[in-house]
Amino acid sequence: MEERIATLRRILDESSYTVALCGSGMMEEGGYIGVKNPDKAYDIEKKYGYSPEEIFTSAFYNTRPKLFFDFYKQEMLNGGPEPTESETVLEKMEQDGKLQCIITSNIYELCQRSGCKNVIELHGSIYHNICQRCGREYPVEYIKQAQGIPVCEDCQIPIRPGLFFFREMADSQLVTQAVEEINRAEVLLLLGTNLNSEVFSHYIKYFQGKYLVIIHQRSHYLDDNADMVFIDQPKNILSRLGYV
Repeated sequence: MEERIATLRRILDESSYTVALCGSGMMEEGGYIGVKNPDKAYDIEKKYGYSPEEIFTSAFYNTRPKLFFDFYKQEMLNGGPEPTESETVLEKMEQDGKLQCIITSNIYELCQRSGCKNVIELHGSIYHNICQRCGREYPVEYIKQAQGIPVCEDCQIPIRPGLFFFREMADSQLVTQAVEEINRAEVLLLLGTNLNSEVFSHYIKYFQGKYLVIIHQRSHYLDDNADMVFIDQPKNILSRLGYV
């Protein structure tokens, strides 16, 4: 293992452009299981009478805002993940010029909260909420503390979370930016995700670089297409690279 970690360190040190894709496994190692996890999704459907894919949609937000916000506050805002050693290492790599861009599907700003600067958030952030009528922004604490439906203090309409709902198209500008970064990469790190990712599989095909590296705690048959694979939580491998 130490030899493989040393090889990864050499690959990263010699890379002219490294991009990291951060998936749901980064949230899991930070103490949060996503609502699409099969076991969690089953419990949610029993509790609310609808699946997460049904509730966290623009249709529910517009027509059943009370149920939408009950779900959102309890299942997505309550007990969210905290940054781990992974984000600490990524921030130091970025600072040292060893990491040029982070592309994440996570909505909790784990990397930014650790000091990372160049982050593309494909699904938005819980920390940016807006009134769609007047444009006033609200912090996540306002959403959490609201009794029932959080509404704009000026317009009295429900505040829109700063996230892309399920089945919504991602922002085309973000997609283009992510594709360009991956296309530029000499090394592509898949952290807490794999080549079968519902989110990232569309993007990975644009990678034309030298080394594709996967660090994820669950193996997948497509792992064979990567140059290096570590079956572990990202924090357990990244923390051993010697950047921090």
